[in-house]
Amino acid sequence: MSRLLRRLQLLVIGLVLVVAAFSTGLPFLFYLVYLAILVVGGAYVLTRLGLSDLEAGYAVNQLSGHVGDRLKVTYTLRNTSRIPKFWLEVHNPTSLPAGLPGRAIPLGPQTERSWLVKTPLTRRGHFRVEPLQIRTGDPFGFFESSAAVGTGVTVVVYPRVEPLPLWKLPAANIDGSHAMPERTLQTSPLATTVRPWAPGDAFNRIHWKSTARHGDIQVKEFDLEQTADAWIVLDLDRAGQVGRGDESTVEVAVRAAASIADRAIRENRAVGLTVNAHRVAQLPPDRGGRQHLKIMQLLAAVDGDGTSPLSEALIATVPRIRRGMTAVVITPSLDRDWVKPIAALRSRGVGCVVVSFDVGEFEQFTIDDPRPWAAGGHPEAPEPPDAVALAARAQRVRALRHALSEFDVTVYTVRPAIALGEVLAS
Repeated sequence: MSRLLRRLQLLVIGLVLVVAAFSTGLPFLFYLVYLAILVVGGAYVLTRLGLSDLEAGYAVNQLSGHVGDRLKVTYTLRNTSRIPKFWLEVHNPTSLPAGLPGRAIPLGPQTERSWLVKTPLTRRGHFRVEPLQIRTGDPFGFFESSAAVGTGVTVVVYPRVEPLPLWKLPAANIDGSHAMPERTLQTSPLATTVRPWAPGDAFNRIHWKSTARHGDIQVKEFDLEQTADAWIVLDLDRAGQVGRGDESTVEVAVRAAASIADRAIRENRAVGLTVNAHRVAQLPPDRGGRQHLKIMQLLAAVDGDGTSPLSEALIATVPRIRRGMTAVVITPSLDRDWVKPIAALRSRGVGCVVVSFDVGEFEQFTIDDPRPWAAGGHPEAPEPPDAVALAARAQRVRALRHALSEFDVTVYTVRPAIALGEVLAS
């Protein structure tokens, strides 16, 4: 709007100057008219030639990364003409929280310039890097020319994975430490014994040394590895979430799920995942890098906006968890409704681990130091809870702990600003 107003003012001044010059016949006014035509015409030609014979592009070093990594973007501008480019403004519109800084540079004739921009990935999610925008104009601001180069890309930022060097998945009461009397359909690293071949056995299970020694075809008998599989249940029901920013229960819970899944997959375990976010999402157990990528992509997109309580998510997951797996429940909820599905899992020989949160400390951390989340548009800290609310919460915490202890469930309590590796090693 300001540029249009400036052009309108320029047009009015030009008309007045032309009328005055021809009305009075003064040579000075004609000199001003010729000078104005020269300046305006030169500015227009300079702007039109500003983006001609110009080659530009950008390259992103990675389309995915974890919180804490740095995204590197390389820009290249090349002027193939003999006319210099006096002023070029280059920038990438993006939804990344830290943004991508632009530059205003001159470019000589038949020259090339390249530079590298590093921006930190500070928040998980899916973000867009739009096409490269190049803009130029004249020194007086009368005219402007712009162009978009390339195509936009999507950058997926996964949650930060914290090291858990001393944490081990608790063992479930399953077979795996001794030979099973019946044949196991799954192939595992534990080949404990051999037996005579039976119809239906795969040929890749034949143990040739034993076959040569016995004179009959012998096949390997496998046992399930103890706690070979894990199923993570991440509770993102909005009713139980407190805090904002990196030290909110949502972000810490997502980091805990990502760290535990990463550790389990590195140990060659099969990992499944249930998240009750905006909708209940489930990933069946699997191993390897492909499952790791699926889990990280899901955790990058979820938020603490779930409407289904944890008990419903557990009830939907219980039929999928087979005997011998270990269920890891990550929740800030203080309700006892979800203890009953945990009891059902324990009775079926499924190991259970609960990663809970000290909700009171998370709230107090937010009240005492709101800076971690003030940048997100919440400049005021919430009001501290009164004594009655604190007493009621403490009673709910004790009741929940007592209910879990009845079923011998291991509980880890996460507190703000404390590394997960330290919490899960205690």
